[in-house]
Amino acid sequence: MKQLLDSCASRLLDTIAAIESLAALESPSTDKAAVDRCGAELVSRLRTLGAEVETIGQRSRGDHLRARIAGAGAAAGASPVLLLGHFDTVWPLGTLEKMPIRRDGDRLHGPGTFDMKAGIAIALSAVAALAATGAPHPPIAMLWTTDEEIGSETSRALIEAAAREAAAVLVLEPALPGGALKTARKGCGEFELVVHGVAAHAGLDPGKGASAIHELAAQIAVIERLQDLPRGISVNVGIVSGGTRPNVVAEHARAVIDARAPSRSGAEAIEAALRALHPVRPGTRLTISGGFDRPPMERGTAVGLFARASAVAAALGVDLAEGSAGGGSDGNFTAAIGVPTLDGLGAIGDGAHALHEHIEIASLPWRAALVAGIITSLSSAA
Repeated sequence: MKQLLDSCASRLLDTIAAIESLAALESPSTDKAAVDRCGAELVSRLRTLGAEVETIGQRSRGDHLRARIAGAGAAAGASPVLLLGHFDTVWPLGTLEKMPIRRDGDRLHGPGTFDMKAGIAIALSAVAALAATGAPHPPIAMLWTTDEEIGSETSRALIEAAAREAAAVLVLEPALPGGALKTARKGCGEFELVVHGVAAHAGLDPGKGASAIHELAAQIAVIERLQDLPRGISVNVGIVSGGTRPNVVAEHARAVIDARAPSRSGAEAIEAALRALHPVRPGTRLTISGGFDRPPMERGTAVGLFARASAVAAALGVDLAEGSAGGGSDGNFTAAIGVPTLDGLGAIGDGAHALHEHIEIASLPWRAALVAGIITSLSSAA
């Protein structure tokens, strides 16, 4: 492990340069041209490592990138280890003007550095270290996608297909505070509740109407009771709209609901409860749509991989911790289909989606060595 760590440490300036180059190419999920410019930089860096790279074209989103590195000392036909992540960000074009890439002591600031362009750079450093040290390793597959921040609609099928061919999936999303890995993530759902009422004049004929807004208010009270924070279940009505004028009994009202659950059974229970909502005011009716688009990542799929990671970290002199996250990632998809998945292998830092987004530079070498060590530890299992 020391050789891998020394190799990653010797590449620190290259790793920082990779992060800065990727972050300088702003890549908001909904701007295809911008995302593809960032993708072109990533393709160049992957090919420099000797990877075979395939661009998977998309019409309205950025093109996804699939890459492969041949195994070294691996058995013929060995399954690859999949390195997974995304290079789209939540930040609009022009963010660099108010949030420039800058170093402040051991911190590197900038939009997309923590979530998750540093994770991609860590993966590149890990692959380079394996090549430089001659460490044995199974084939390495990489999938870098462009719409994770907006639901992974165009990439989910690719992610699941790549995972089914892999012995394990390592997700380069940011670490938990202190560098802990993510062995569980909540499932994420979004629902829309539309209330249909009956319009009437609010002064002349209020009794002839049925207010969609009043009905929605009653439903929100019911929805709030579904929340069970001690069990990790959260239900949040985040958007509400309705009505046309103050003197008109509202004919329509709408709410958008975010739901999160740590287990498949919890997600199913919440979904069933939302679909079972029924009107309490005569003359109104409800329409419910949506669902859990990211299934929960339950800890069971990560146990074996975390044990390997802990052993590698110990050899690097690091006491590795684990934890769960309330947000979802593309690792939710791979874990849900039963493929061993370990998340949070990216950078240590803070400020995902926030103005203080940054990473800790000093941790980059050991994070890259950790990824490389996990990969080589899978040589016999692939």
